[in-house]
Amino acid sequence: MSAERPLRVIVADDQASVREGLVLLLGLLPDVDVVASAANGEEALALVAEHHPDAILLDLHMPVMDGTETTRRLTADHPDVAIVVLTTYADDRSVLDTLRAGARSYLTKDADRLHIAHTLRGAASGLTVLDPQVQATLLAATIPPPAPPRAVAGAADAPAADREPPDHLTQREAEILTLIARGLTNTEIATTLFLSHNTVKTHINRIFTKTASRDRVAATRYAHDHGLA
Repeated sequence: MSAERPLRVIVADDQASVREGLVLLLGLLPDVDVVASAANGEEALALVAEHHPDAILLDLHMPVMDGTETTRRLTADHPDVAIVVLTTYADDRSVLDTLRAGARSYLTKDADRLHIAHTLRGAASGLTVLDPQVQATLLAATIPPPAPPRAVAGAADAPAADREPPDHLTQREAEILTLIARGLTNTEIATTLFLSHNTVKTHINRIFTKTASRDRVAATRYAHDHGLA
């Protein structure tokens, strides 16, 4: 790709307001030429075949053909087109599936236009750019799960990993309760589990309700009594 000509880009997003906004914002940049836009993956494939862009900015959750399948088809049929995913979804399944399908970079929709343009140009040059939230998701996916909690005295002989947490706690809540019992602060828990501070607070409030704990001391006692610490 010549460094002297604008980067030729296609935008694919099923939400018209988002799609048109991206086309407008990117079109204002002197080094980007948005040659077409698509409302679904099937349209995106056809437009790529017609326009042969340098890169495509692709939403994940679209009708007719979703972003992951579109990525897989683009990688097979148009390997020279750099695929940059732009989405609200940064869960490990979405990230891993799309990167395995051939996406070169992955951004969330709070990225600004200059960051998007920089990522598109980098992807077209063979570079991989991942949003910090996406990097955290990938790192979390590679960390082994914590060891299962100890069995409670007198509990059934089934392995601890096969038992559901007590009092309708979710696996995530049980995990956070274990960290509370180890003395971690909310900030430390958020860092350890790659969660936001508000998400941790919400989980802890639910833990207190489900375990009838008035404070962290009571929650810690509960964790020890139920083999979670």
